[in-house]
Amino acid sequence: ARLDFPPVQQPSPPVWFGGSSDPAIEVAAQHVDTYLTWGEPLDDVKAKLDLVRARAQALGRSVRFGLRIHLIVRDTEEEAWAQADKLIRHLPDEAIEAAQKKFASESDSIGQKRMSALHQGGRRDNLVIAPNLWAGIGLVRGGAGTALVGDPDTVAKRLREYQALGIETIIASGYPHLEEAYQTAELLFPKLGINQEARIRHATAPGEFGASGTGLRVSAS
Repeated sequence: ARLDFPPVQQPSPPVWFGGSSDPAIEVAAQHVDTYLTWGEPLDDVKAKLDLVRARAQALGRSVRFGLRIHLIVRDTEEEAWAQADKLIRHLPDEAIEAAQKKFASESDSIGQKRMSALHQGGRRDNLVIAPNLWAGIGLVRGGAGTALVGDPDTVAKRLREYQALGIETIIASGYPHLEEAYQTAELLFPKLGINQEARIRHATAPGEFGASGTGLRVSAS
């Protein structure tokens, strides 16, 4: 392959990659710079990262890790969970069933199967699968289907728990995207040690994206 324009990063752009199948783990161990995982309970994420780390070390390599997840952050826990409920409150059961059938029939993704298993194939009654980890988005959305829900201190604590496993980067999103980006920047970033100066510096630095503080980087998707 040939690039028409030279990369900002030298000698080459970093390679980011995600996948939960055995072949994907092997590709990650051999080739990638940062391995991404979707938001699952801590024990499940730890097992996956340990596997990638061990495979990479056997090849004399090291791999960094990132987490792809949605965020619902509000001033209080009650407000955050009310917003989560609002996202699916008027969602017809037929729409959930159709989405789950589509995911099952059109994809052999191991990662998608893991996401669907979190809410047991479309059940509404058990969507809180770990402290502050909500699987409601995955009822009708393929791919990353979980969100951390809570007040700023609690969500920051949960992100630190992932960081303790080796996660260095959070690729976050939410619905509606722009509104949740503002909520995250204004409420959560200060709890992660990300101030306005750091956000501006990262936004204007060549090759940089997102913002970082105390060892954890957060960017939007």
